[in-house]
Amino acid sequence: MGLVKVIKNKAYFKRFQVKYRRRREGKTDYFARKRLVVQSKNKYNTPKYRLIVRTTNTNIIAQIAYSTIEGDKIIASARSSELPRYGIKCGLTNYPASYAVGLLVARRLNKSLGLDEAYKGVEKADGEEFHVEHEGERGAFYCVLDTGLARTSSGARIFGVLKGAVDGGLDIPHSPKRFPGYDDESGEYDAGTHRSRIYGEHISNYMQSLIEDDEESYKRQFAQYIKEGIMPDMLESIYAKAHDAIRKDPSPAPKKTTKEGVKPKSYKKPRMSLQQRKARVAQKKAAFLALQ
Repeated sequence: MGLVKVIKNKAYFKRFQVKYRRRREGKTDYFARKRLVVQSKNKYNTPKYRLIVRTTNTNIIAQIAYSTIEGDKIIASARSSELPRYGIKCGLTNYPASYAVGLLVARRLNKSLGLDEAYKGVEKADGEEFHVEHEGERGAFYCVLDTGLARTSSGARIFGVLKGAVDGGLDIPHSPKRFPGYDDESGEYDAGTHRSRIYGEHISNYMQSLIEDDEESYKRQFAQYIKEGIMPDMLESIYAKAHDAIRKDPSPAPKKTTKEGVKPKSYKKPRMSLQQRKARVAQKKAAFLALQ
């Protein structure tokens, strides 16, 4: 047998440096985060804002944040679980819902900063490429897209949130190369294809095909739509009305307050007094001596 070099020897383990916790958990790409967060020193601690987009099995979350030594500070956020307030009751993780979440977080932020009238964005979504132009003394709110560890494939829902935020009046540097409707070979962007995605045309076509070909699958896959009485031809109007409702009132829902005189249920064990503790010890002693 030839010489086998031991790589993981004592010297290797003595010099081993443990990676950051969130890298070990596979939650943060620190190579990307450094470039998104680090600010030039000649900008004197000016915050560097990011549009953070994360998707789960049941939710799409969008946040506007900036980083500090203590941690990230969130200045505006929206999630797809808020969309039922605006009439979107089903399909809270699809592409049209992503666009609505992006629009909601943009309008909510602009309203909180008093920029909602100056920068209205695209009032009727048409899928066309749009970049905010600065008007007046105050510029549009500038931020960059933070996709985290998600794959940035063409037509991904992350870019639906980006498109919604841009149409809502935020200044985010981007190109249409990752939007639905962009053709790599010709280098042309078809806004009509993107518009159909924003209004859920691909979903209504799929629903219609299942109704015609496989009704059992339709009842199983679109049970929530059936329960809400939503038919394929109703989707576009639902999303259009939701966009209008978001623009009309993007503010978050008021927090639920407890009624006066009602104490919240507590599962903490009540603290024992000194007398109770002594009696408990005496009881335990008596029980132990009784077994001898």
